[in-house]
Amino acid sequence: MFDEGKSSSFRDVSGSVVNVAVVEHVVPKAGPSHALFPQVKYEGFEPSPFNDAPMIEAYAVSVADELRLHEFRPATQPFDLCPVQYTLPAPLTCLAVSSDKMAMGLASNTIVLIELAHPEQVLQIPISRKPTEMSLYKMFLDPSGRHLVITSHQGENWYLFRGWKKPKQLKSFKMVIESIAWNEPALLSSPHSTSTREILVGARNGGIYEAVLDAAEDFFKSQERYLHLLFTLPEKSPITGIRFDLFPPSDPRTALIIVTTPTRIYQFVGPPDRRSEESGRMFLPIFSAYRETAPKISELPGTLIYSELHFFRPNIDQASSLPKSLAWLTAPGIYYGTLNFEQSVDDHIDSTQLFPYPTLSQHETSTASTPLPQVPISIALTEFHLVLLYKDRLIGICTLNGKQSYEDTVPLRPNEVVRGIATDPVRRTYWVYTDQSILELVVRNESRDVWQIFLEQRKFDVALQYAKCDESDDSCAAETATSDAQNVETERIMLEEDLRHFLETYKADLDRDTVYELIQGHGRTDMLLFFATVIGDHEYVIHHWILEEEWSKAIDVLNRQSDLQLYYRFGTVLTRHAPKEMVDAWLRQPALDPLRLIPSLLQLQHAPRDALSSNQAVRYLNHVVFQQSNTSSIIHNLLVTFHATLSPTPSDDGPLLRFLTTAPCDPLTGKPYYDLDYALRLCKRASRIQACVHIYAKMGLYENSVDLALEKGDLELAKVNADMPESDLPLRKKLWLKIARYVVQDKKDIKSAMRFLEDTDLLKIEDILPFFPDFVVIDDFKEEIAHALEGYSAHIDELKKEMDEATRTAESIKQDIAELRNRFVTIAAEETCSVCAQLLLTRQFYVFPCQHTFHADCLISLARECLPTHALRRVLALQTELVKESRTGPAERSATGATDVQMGQPVRQRTLLSTNFVGPALQNGTKAVAPLGRNILSAGDKLRDLIIPDALAAVATAPVGWIPGIGLTGGKKSGSDKDGEKRTERLRAELDDILASSCPMCENVVAGLDKPFVDPGEMDTTWAL
Repeated sequence: MFDEGKSSSFRDVSGSVVNVAVVEHVVPKAGPSHALFPQVKYEGFEPSPFNDAPMIEAYAVSVADELRLHEFRPATQPFDLCPVQYTLPAPLTCLAVSSDKMAMGLASNTIVLIELAHPEQVLQIPISRKPTEMSLYKMFLDPSGRHLVITSHQGENWYLFRGWKKPKQLKSFKMVIESIAWNEPALLSSPHSTSTREILVGARNGGIYEAVLDAAEDFFKSQERYLHLLFTLPEKSPITGIRFDLFPPSDPRTALIIVTTPTRIYQFVGPPDRRSEESGRMFLPIFSAYRETAPKISELPGTLIYSELHFFRPNIDQASSLPKSLAWLTAPGIYYGTLNFEQSVDDHIDSTQLFPYPTLSQHETSTASTPLPQVPISIALTEFHLVLLYKDRLIGICTLNGKQSYEDTVPLRPNEVVRGIATDPVRRTYWVYTDQSILELVVRNESRDVWQIFLEQRKFDVALQYAKCDESDDSCAAETATSDAQNVETERIMLEEDLRHFLETYKADLDRDTVYELIQGHGRTDMLLFFATVIGDHEYVIHHWILEEEWSKAIDVLNRQSDLQLYYRFGTVLTRHAPKEMVDAWLRQPALDPLRLIPSLLQLQHAPRDALSSNQAVRYLNHVVFQQSNTSSIIHNLLVTFHATLSPTPSDDGPLLRFLTTAPCDPLTGKPYYDLDYALRLCKRASRIQACVHIYAKMGLYENSVDLALEKGDLELAKVNADMPESDLPLRKKLWLKIARYVVQDKKDIKSAMRFLEDTDLLKIEDILPFFPDFVVIDDFKEEIAHALEGYSAHIDELKKEMDEATRTAESIKQDIAELRNRFVTIAAEETCSVCAQLLLTRQFYVFPCQHTFHADCLISLARECLPTHALRRVLALQTELVKESRTGPAERSATGATDVQMGQPVRQRTLLSTNFVGPALQNGTKAVAPLGRNILSAGDKLRDLIIPDALAAVATAPVGWIPGIGLTGGKKSGSDKDGEKRTERLRAELDDILASSCPMCENVVAGLDKPFVDPGEMDTTWAL
């Protein structure tokens, strides 16, 4: 029960302030279940919405009945009914409890959640439906307490996962749910899973559905992962109870499904689809087998329109344990039986009994002269009792003898209605609830008197287990016999301990084979195994347990020794029979060589697999690859093989794709360690289309990947692969054109083709127009064409603006060039050459914008040191041409002589060294340049020696009176002279452009920034002292 403690207030998810009392489990005192009037302090509670004025009268009546019944009760009752100190904000309609988590459904369409371990934390979650639109019918809470399904009278169903702020409607569940069979082993063994795994849903219309719900957030999937109608009962009555169990627990190969209606109980037996993980269809083969044949049916006719089915599971701490007994509420009585999970039996319900309903005393019922048995509102099943809930009381019937052993009244206010009993199958707690209150039915000492019943049934061994020595003389005698047996057992244990001590002390002095033969001759296998363990003969122990088919014990011995060779030797047989335990052992030994474990791993390739567990070979290989960073291509290829061949369905490419995308790659080559060609062949053979597309992309075969995706009709996958070659725009456009051709010509969907253009910026409408049929209605894409034309028009306008801007820029440049022609520099008379430091005005000179000044011959000497090879060749050719012109042109010779006389310098003709290299070939004009270039090309730096600065300056500078385009002034000239002057002017202008294009002194400074001050091999003595 709950006891009142401190109170606290907080806000629920709706924002309203909720005041609750902090409650905790306590053991009630001996005596009656309730005091005369409970002195409850309602500090911190909300005001009750009900009328509490008649409370005193109601409790007075209940206390009177309590005292009257107490005269006939034993000193200690097997149960105790304790009220819960909690004020309901609205009438209660339904309640569910599991794993110490309570869910209440109120008439205001509000769900109240309480974690009984922390009762101060109360969560109120409203459903977005008005009470006039929808009314709650039932709630179903899974064994782990994480998944809650709410159904209504109108057929609307809702799903709430632990931690959610509001429920989500199950839109495909268009039915009134009467019962749900949860997947208990999967839910209790996976505390962090968000999936319900496969569940069975019983509907009011007689249909049995298989469903999978998953609370994980997935953009492409809803919580309703799967819903399928498996079977419809012929009478189409409401399915009031349903449950399935997989057996045997160690290797679940068979499923037993029990279904009840108000008048019938069905048994469906068959092997489930063990390949399915979380994709549903686990029970489809079972029900498919009953389409032609009828299942096992038991019928108890009656007019009752409701029913209940309950099971009792003794080993609640084991997730895969099987129930022991069942109880079915029917009109004639309670159908009770034990469950038999043997493979060979036809009827799995044994020792069936029909317990009739008790006749209530007249003061508890109507004023009829002859009281009749009444059908209870609800029932609950404990280990030894059936608890029946009536409109004003509880009655307990012992399942061992069918006799009534408990009765208690339910304290009710006026107009308070009893709703039912909710059972927590994991914690074994029982809760009675009305529309205004909640009471806990606490199990006290249920097995206190069962030893007497077993004794009457002559089940002495069982009676001895429950007997106590202060009960009777018989039980004391039994205790004495037990004491004698315990003494014998103690003596035997002491002898065994002495033998064990002897073997441990003298193990080095004992012959192994002899001791083996002696102990084995006495049939003491336990001592034989102990001696083998003491001397370190683990191979013998493991071999023994394998012969006994005790796989877990063999693996346990293997874990306790350090010889890795035993893992390789026994790995094959142990992996085949206990794959999970064997893989766990491998994971604890990182020194194992995975390559030597491949024969063991291959045992799992074709072995049957548990539908509730993952493939253990994949689990180990993932650990080796990702945790141990194994780079062996054999291991990686084996993992690809398992993923490609062991998935439940060919369409389930998720695990394979996850490995292909996350597999580590070789840092040197950038390629994965698995063989791409092998993986491609394997995936093609297994019809893994998405994996093949991914592998093609890994291999750089983007066209093949897009073609394969389009071949299978996966347009989105083709788009993803078309964008992979980011650096190759032509290839990307080609791939997108393939997809466009597929959309237009294969799918023949013009509108989709228009929407397709929005997915990429590489294609325009004119790119896909050639794919359209010749006779196509333009109405489907006239808007796109109009938008394209508007875009082109805007682009043309931008180009026009750019052209106008370029024209203005060109005009501005021309104007700047014209202004540069008129630019002049003022030079002082004492200005000197930057090279020879002589007066600048004594010879022809050049002036640069950087204020450097050079004589013509000094500039040539400086420029030839920094000019590249091709420029040197051109200067040498121009030098040859100008020398030739100076020799053949009289006008140039006279002009040169006049210039020399005018300058006051003697005329001295100098023969250039370059002219002697070609001889008569120079007489052929510019054709001599080519052979000269070929002859001196191999000379390298000797090109600079062929250029003579002073002689080149003499023939390159214009004489006094020379006017560009006109020549020397004065005197008439023939046409050939004019042509020669123009040619000479052109050659001088070209030579001037090469020599005076930039200041050589400034250019040498920039070009020499990365050169050392002292060349390699040069002796620098400037720093010597």
